[in-house]
Amino acid sequence: MTLRQLDEPPGTPWRRPLAGTFDELVVESEALAGNPLGDPTRRPLYVYSSPGATAGTASGISAVYVLQGFSGQLDGWLARKPFEPLFIERLDAMFSAGDCPDAVVVFVDAWTSLGGSQFLNSTATGNYTDYLCDEVVPFIDERYPTAGSRARRAVTGHSSGGYGALVLPMLRPDVFGALIAHAPDTLFEACYMGDFSHAVRVLRDHYDGSYEKLLEDFRQSDRFNWGRWGEALNAYAMAAAYSPDSERPGQVLLPFDTRTSQLIPEIWERWLAYDPVRMASNHVTELQALHHIHVEAGRSDEYMLDVGGGAFSAELERLGVEHSFELFDGGHGGISYRYAPAIRNLLLKLKDLED
Repeated sequence: MTLRQLDEPPGTPWRRPLAGTFDELVVESEALAGNPLGDPTRRPLYVYSSPGATAGTASGISAVYVLQGFSGQLDGWLARKPFEPLFIERLDAMFSAGDCPDAVVVFVDAWTSLGGSQFLNSTATGNYTDYLCDEVVPFIDERYPTAGSRARRAVTGHSSGGYGALVLPMLRPDVFGALIAHAPDTLFEACYMGDFSHAVRVLRDHYDGSYEKLLEDFRQSDRFNWGRWGEALNAYAMAAAYSPDSERPGQVLLPFDTRTSQLIPEIWERWLAYDPVRMASNHVTELQALHHIHVEAGRSDEYMLDVGGGAFSAELERLGVEHSFELFDGGHGGISYRYAPAIRNLLLKLKDLED
């Protein structure tokens, strides 16, 4: 018996052949230069092009920007779950079926050494809104056959990525004209406040009440202990996004007393100003101008994001903003099978606008 080396990909079930193309790019960002965490300015950027875009038969097509969840790195999209296709493979199968308009799908990395940026500009993490909207979007429009207009540009994501998908079209309506949000962070009293008491307990029992000691322990460890650091790190990272200390770049203002877990009202109000449920009433014009808004979550979401999504939907109803909201059986994770069909529905809606 002889083992032979082959100069060809292994094929299914390892990496399914694609009818479209998948580019794994590396970019250098000026917007992230000098960020207070010292995080890399060199970032991976993934771009999937549908078969028509790959063949050169499709132009002026839509672009969909995919945002990752908290703690996610971009290469996580290439981590296969048992017996399931990758999201990229699901996309390719969807486009190859022939009943979905051509598009490019762009996977954006907004990782920070705290776990994520919430896709906002912050003096504690860096300028991630600027990175996405003012650097990544023009970069894609220059190199791929996109329409290059907000009406044909959409944003989607899960969890913290879903949060970005909700708020970026409100903050930058010149860039995005449609959105899909899967289990987005919203209704902050439901999804975040539980972390505060967990953080207090961990700080009390292991770190003498000191976040500095917790962060030092977290950064020097060679494995991530979610049970020890998860909720406390999430609370700190969200403070870096929503209540950075502008007088001390790189530092945060926490919305709770680290000894008692009691809220600090003036800082908590800063967080609430970034809650999509509260933001909506200040951005009615921007929301009404969107061509597609879809929000969904699993009924058993462990972070109560089904409740938050329902609150956001109720607020849009009150404001007269057209949208769709769906609850399905499931929790927070394991829902990537829902991403491609949601993108198909969005692209069909944008195609109707063109026609």
